[in-house]
Amino acid sequence: MDSHGRYEQRIVWSVVGTDIGPLLLAATPHGLVNVVFHASDTVRDRALGRLASRLGGEPVEAPGSPLLAEAIRQVEAYFAGERHAFDLPLDWSLISGFNRQVLRELNSGVPFGSVVAYGDLAERVGAPGAAQAVGVAMGSNPLPVVVPCHRVVESDGGIGGFGGGLETKRKLLALEGVLPEPLF
Repeated sequence: MDSHGRYEQRIVWSVVGTDIGPLLLAATPHGLVNVVFHASDTVRDRALGRLASRLGGEPVEAPGSPLLAEAIRQVEAYFAGERHAFDLPLDWSLISGFNRQVLRELNSGVPFGSVVAYGDLAERVGAPGAAQAVGVAMGSNPLPVVVPCHRVVESDGGIGGFGGGLETKRKLLALEGVLPEPLF
């Protein structure tokens, strides 16, 4: 236990080079817990500080860790066009409530090569009219790429927003062979 009464949790991390720039992958014994875009030294250090604060314990760089090895392999295969779905244990501890519900639905119900509108995803979780709240959930996704928030678009065919930047979203959609078209 740490000085705040929290159980220290082992957090391992590595940075993986991809076609959309470096991604920081972090895992706990429960699974992949965080994916961070544009993992320059500054972004990486900020993300690791947040993880230490939220989860307790100091993140350790360990690309060869069994906790990370499969995640790294699957991310590399995805960007090589050899993998269309991730099969990884996920640690959902950085997100809760409605946001977690929406992200779980997205993860299980929107496959590679398809998109869904914010409003349609809201309806799927029993919250019709909550398209903006779905947008907030996408923006708080701690596991982008693996939990594919890039597949959520505007109902009029617009690409929508994206925490990793619109160019990153376009590249991910292009990798999957999808260009957003009007859904209505």
